[in-house]
Amino acid sequence: MNDDICALSACELKALFRSRALAPSEVLEAVAARIEAVNPVVNAFADLDLAAARTVAQASDARHKAGRPLGDFDGIPLTVKDNITAAGLRCAWGSELFKDFRPAVDETPVARLRQQGAIVIGKTTVSEFTMGGGQVSTRLFGTTRNPWNPELTTGSSSGGASAAVATGMGPVALATDGGGSIRRPAGYNGLVGLKPSVGRVARANGLPVVLDGVEVVGPITRTVADCAMVLGAIQGPSHDDPSSRSFAVLHDEPIRRRLRIRYVPAVAGYGVDTEIAEACATAAARMAALGHDVEEGVMPVDVERYLATWPTFTDGGLAWLVRDMAWQGRIGAVYEAMVERGNLKTAVDYVEARTAFAEIAAQFAAFFETCDLLMTPCSGAMPWAAEEPGPRHHRVFTGVANAAGIPGMSLPAGLSPSGLPIGFQLVGAHGTDWTLIAAARQYEQGHPWADRWPEPARRTRA
Repeated sequence: MNDDICALSACELKALFRSRALAPSEVLEAVAARIEAVNPVVNAFADLDLAAARTVAQASDARHKAGRPLGDFDGIPLTVKDNITAAGLRCAWGSELFKDFRPAVDETPVARLRQQGAIVIGKTTVSEFTMGGGQVSTRLFGTTRNPWNPELTTGSSSGGASAAVATGMGPVALATDGGGSIRRPAGYNGLVGLKPSVGRVARANGLPVVLDGVEVVGPITRTVADCAMVLGAIQGPSHDDPSSRSFAVLHDEPIRRRLRIRYVPAVAGYGVDTEIAEACATAAARMAALGHDVEEGVMPVDVERYLATWPTFTDGGLAWLVRDMAWQGRIGAVYEAMVERGNLKTAVDYVEARTAFAEIAAQFAAFFETCDLLMTPCSGAMPWAAEEPGPRHHRVFTGVANAAGIPGMSLPAGLSPSGLPIGFQLVGAHGTDWTLIAAARQYEQGHPWADRWPEPARRTRA
């Protein structure tokens, strides 16, 4: 029974709670048992507070019994990535520098979910400062492993969030994406991951901003319906976040027309592993079979310009963050090198990087005047050893969407011959988050994936 409960989506849990066929406390205990069984294999948690979660679940039980739920998420357990503040839980950011930080308030998206009665069960692991090279492996928390093959990476930096959802340790994870950190781990774990438009999800009361505002909060889920439910709960303007003030609260509608989609199978100068190329080509053909106009083409923006200027924000941002801290010897060696490079950056470098990102945004805007969606692989590389950084081509498809502030979404394309998940990406114009969700919902209906589970989860269900 516990394993059956852990297989339920957030939308299914909502319906069962409302019908009183299941109680939030029952679900929480099933998830707790799943964590005990599976987390030793994948190491997905940086902090866990099941005692506090049980108190929240009991209050939710009472509300449902009285027929007065607070919202869609009342009683639904979820995890929060360890660079998003959640009151009372440690927010270490994957680093010894922040290991004792316990914020007193929630960041805006967490607050909005708690206002609906959501049960935050814990914080999921991240690469240090969420600037990993494709792996989540830190001195503070160890290595997070892919549940489909524990020898391999989950992707970074939302690797813990993806491992948790992929194994049923909560149906929903709240994560962040600054250069692909939601989409690539979702792709490597057979999940749905949404990077919203900048401003769609307001942010306040969080950690210092080190990526110049391109990092956004979004969901990782098993189904498109769950992704839509999370976005519906966390979206909307806030006076605390100027970038959010122009966003109306919108919701999804079915696709009612043929979409014009450019499929980009590769970026010039960067390889794509054969398994990925084949799976994503099949996904593109399936999208065309749904009635959309899919044409293969080249990336409409200057990826090399993005890759050349991105370190100004990562290196410079990290150097700024630790400028008054005793960081030497307390952060990973790769980050020490980043700080040293960041301290050499100039105002001229910063303006050049901002100019490059503005040009990429303009290139995308021109592209979306004649095309509705861009479709690519999520990553150019299949997963590699869990402790190691990824190859150069693993991250080439995702970061340009962050540079432009536009939405991107990861969806499962299928499994490789060796049984590993492969993801593809849909990207839309600024503000078209719900168009992405509608297209994803249509694709999912024709090619569902929610019944695929990695071995650790299957073993507990046996």
